[in-house]
Amino acid sequence: MDFLHHAQGQERFFWEDVRDHIVFAGFGAAANLMAWGNGRYHSIQQQAETLFTDAILLNDVPDLAKPRLFGGFAFRDDFLPDNTWAAFHPAHFILPHYQFVQLSGETWLTINALIPLADDPEHSLPILREALETRCSVLSKIKDLRSKNSAQSSIFHLQSLSYPMSQQEWSHLINQARHDIESTELKKVVLARVCEAKFDQRINIEEALAFLNKQYADCYRFIFEPRPFHSFFGATPELLAKVSGTKLTTMSLAGSIARSDDPLEDAFLGQSLLESAKDRHEHELVVMSILSRLAPLTSQLEISPQPGVYKLSNIQHLFTPIRATLTRASGILPLVAALHPTPALGGSPRDIAMTFIRQTEPVPRGWYAAPVGWIDYKLDGAFAVAIRSAVTQERRAWLYAGAGIVRDSVPEKEWAETELKFRPMQQALRIVNGEL
Repeated sequence: MDFLHHAQGQERFFWEDVRDHIVFAGFGAAANLMAWGNGRYHSIQQQAETLFTDAILLNDVPDLAKPRLFGGFAFRDDFLPDNTWAAFHPAHFILPHYQFVQLSGETWLTINALIPLADDPEHSLPILREALETRCSVLSKIKDLRSKNSAQSSIFHLQSLSYPMSQQEWSHLINQARHDIESTELKKVVLARVCEAKFDQRINIEEALAFLNKQYADCYRFIFEPRPFHSFFGATPELLAKVSGTKLTTMSLAGSIARSDDPLEDAFLGQSLLESAKDRHEHELVVMSILSRLAPLTSQLEISPQPGVYKLSNIQHLFTPIRATLTRASGILPLVAALHPTPALGGSPRDIAMTFIRQTEPVPRGWYAAPVGWIDYKLDGAFAVAIRSAVTQERRAWLYAGAGIVRDSVPEKEWAETELKFRPMQQALRIVNGEL
């Protein structure tokens, strides 16, 4: 029995980090944490700290199996849910009622539950243990938390496909951005496009994730479904931040070019990317911005002197890993607040770029290009940048893709780049051909 199929009709959460060989999944909601406005990171931090401070944790439970929150943030502080993002909030985290962890062939099931302060925890624990044993029968049938293309597959067919922004409108927007880059302090801005698809029946998220597991195994795969059949999911190559104590890992991922099936041509494309002045400039803006934002929070920074090439199934990026030692262990959220959005997703300078995006993008981004991830009971955690993603409602899906615009950007090339970035989710949803 597939985990995600079993959890249909409830809140569902999924996170896979192939680098750490770890899978987290959950369903049901024991607690909801929400926040609004520019204080949303601090508010979630306070709520999480209160929740975990009052938690009763069993001593014989490994850290991996202890409670953790799943969720994320909208791209902008002033996010207001529209019809597309009706189930989402500016900041929303859920403590799952049933929480699964899988690592190195071992699987743990944890039941999280809120107990009223007036109740005696000693009286509640036997009830929870009984529920845990009951759910273990479910666990025994789940061999892998990752979605497989199993008997539960349903064939859903595309009925219509539309792009709210035409290529002519896109070119006009790019030229407007280039004008501002030449005439103001704006150095780079990331602009996004949307693709809307309608199907003949409810979208099979499990099947879409199975495709991403197979074809984009080197990405962070995630699902956040705060309301039944209202899902945000994707396979993103970009880590925003991972924190454990005072150890921080992040990256710069900016500058893109296509892949080729021919090894020699593919190597040539990768070398062309490394030698592209436009892409190196775009990438360097991201690196310098991340280092500047981390400087007040860190005592040591480790960074590769030159970017490498990060190769995915259909696209390759300039990539610079960054590691740091934090001056104090204050959890993951202060780092998320400091880094989001990096110039890879917003632009540079941040405030000017965000103003340009707010004033010119015709379709709100919602949670696209925003932090999605988890927080553990120590307030450590990991967040990816939610690119290569889609939001779904029943039979409808909205796919997002963006491109970084600098002085030398060419509208036709940026359009082609976003077409490449649409491809993973279009394949996963059978909008274009992709092998399952």
